[in-house]
Amino acid sequence: MTVNRSSAQSIGALEKLFEEQFGKKPEQIDLLPVSGSDRRYYRLQAGSTSAIGTYNSNIAENNTYFYFTELFRKHDINVPEVYKTSKDRCFYLQQDLGTTSLFDQLMKEGQTKEVRQYFHKALVQLAKVQWIAGREVDFNQCFATKQFDEKAIMADLMYFKYYFADLQKIHYNKAEVVDEMEELSKELGRIQPQMLMYRDFQSRNLMLHNGEVYLIDYQGGMQGPPQYDIASLLWQAKAQLPDAWKEDLLNGYIRTLHDLHIPRMDEIHFRRGYVQFVLLRILQVLGAYGYRGLIEHKPHFISSIGPALKNLQSFLSDNPQQPAYPALRSLLERLSTKEMQQKYAIPVRAEDSKLQVNICSFSYKNGIPKSSSPHGGGYVFDCRGLLNPGRYTAYKHLTGNDPLVKQFLERETRMPEFLDHAFALVSLNVEDYLARGFEQLSVSFGCTGGQHRSVYAAEQLGKFLTARYNVPVSITHLNEKKWVLQEEKEAE
Repeated sequence: MTVNRSSAQSIGALEKLFEEQFGKKPEQIDLLPVSGSDRRYYRLQAGSTSAIGTYNSNIAENNTYFYFTELFRKHDINVPEVYKTSKDRCFYLQQDLGTTSLFDQLMKEGQTKEVRQYFHKALVQLAKVQWIAGREVDFNQCFATKQFDEKAIMADLMYFKYYFADLQKIHYNKAEVVDEMEELSKELGRIQPQMLMYRDFQSRNLMLHNGEVYLIDYQGGMQGPPQYDIASLLWQAKAQLPDAWKEDLLNGYIRTLHDLHIPRMDEIHFRRGYVQFVLLRILQVLGAYGYRGLIEHKPHFISSIGPALKNLQSFLSDNPQQPAYPALRSLLERLSTKEMQQKYAIPVRAEDSKLQVNICSFSYKNGIPKSSSPHGGGYVFDCRGLLNPGRYTAYKHLTGNDPLVKQFLERETRMPEFLDHAFALVSLNVEDYLARGFEQLSVSFGCTGGQHRSVYAAEQLGKFLTARYNVPVSITHLNEKKWVLQEEKEAE
C-alpha cells in the first residue's frame, strides 16, 4: 500500500501554488481539522501572507465550488477568493478568513446584541445567494443532486428513520410511518418557490472576517426551497437560539427580501413552508447525529443528540398540527420525551461516584503493563492487527496525536471498526462499575512502538468516555520518552 497522495504529495503541490501566487515559499504549513468529506485543508503561511490550500480528488465537486465562488463574487456575496488552481483541478489556493466561525463567537460571547447582528448579516448574505445569484444559476453545474425534490426529501426522512429512530429500540409501525413519510415528502416537494438552496447553512459554515460574515462550504448547493436554509441556521441544535431570536431573524430575512425588491414572495405561504422545513431539518440532523455518533461513536455528534431532541420537543409543542400524520407524530413525540433527552444529555457526575478510568498506550517491546486497578485487571487491546503508519516516511516521525496520522488511521486503516468494538466493550464495564460503585477501571492499547496506533486509540477512548459518561479519565503514553520524533532525526 502506498501513502495516500493527500499527505506528502499534496503539501508539495500546494507549496508550488503558493509560491506561484505570492512569489515566496511558505514558511509554515498546518493541517486543519478534517471535515466530513474527503477534502483536506492546510493553512500555508509566509510572514504576514497566509492562504488556505485544499486538496480534493473529486474534481466535479471542485468545479461546482469554483462555479459558485465566481457567481457569488460577481454579486458581491462574501465568499473566499480562489487565488489559484492546479491544472488537474485537484488542488486550489484560497483566501484565509481566519479561525473564528459564527458558532465559535456565539459560544464565546453568548447571546449578545453583537452576535445577533452577525446572524442578521448572515441572512442578508443568504438572501442574496438564493434570490440574486439564484436568478441566473445554471443548476447543471451542481456536482451531485441538482434539485431538492421529493426523492431527496424522502432520502432525508429515511436517513432519520434508519440511523436514529430505528436505533432507539422503540416499537412503532414501520410500514405506516414510511407510508406517511412518502406523503410528507410529496407535500414538501410541491412547496414553492424553488430557488438556489445552500443545503448546509449553519453557523459553523459562516466565518467572521473584518467585521463581516463570509460563507464557506457551499458546493452542495442545488435548486430547492429557501426556507430550508433559514431553518438550518435558526434551529441548529447546539446553537440553541431562543424563540425571540428566531422570530426576529426570520422577520429580518423577510425585510431583506423586500429591500432587494424580490417579486413573487407570498409571506403567509412562505412562513407556512418555513415551519414544515424546520421539522425536516431537525429530522435530517438527528439522522446525521445518529450515524456519526451512535454508529461511528464520534463524541461531538453524541453530545449533539440531546440538544437536537430538545429542538424536536420544542417544535412539536409549538406546532400541535405538525406533522399532520398521526403515526409519524406519535413516533416523534415518543422520541423527544424528557427521558429520551436525558438519555443523551451529558451526564452530571453523581457526587458519590468514584470511578476513575485509567487509559494508557504502550509498546509490546516492553511487555503488557500491569493494571493499577484494585479490582484486578481491565482491558488490553492489541492494535498490531491494524496497518502501521510508522512504516511510511511521511508518518514515521509523527505520533498518534498528529493530524496527518489521525487522518491516515481513520481513512486508510480499519481503526474505526476496531474502536467500535473497543468502545462497546469498555462501555459495558463503565456502566456496570458506575452502578456498583467501583473506583477504577484500566484500559490499555498496545502496538509495536507505542507511538502511533495505540496513542490514537487511547486518546479517542478518553474523548468518548468523557462525552458519554462524564467520568474522569487519565491518559498515559508509557513509551513517550522513546518516541522517534522529527526533532531527534534532525539532531542526528
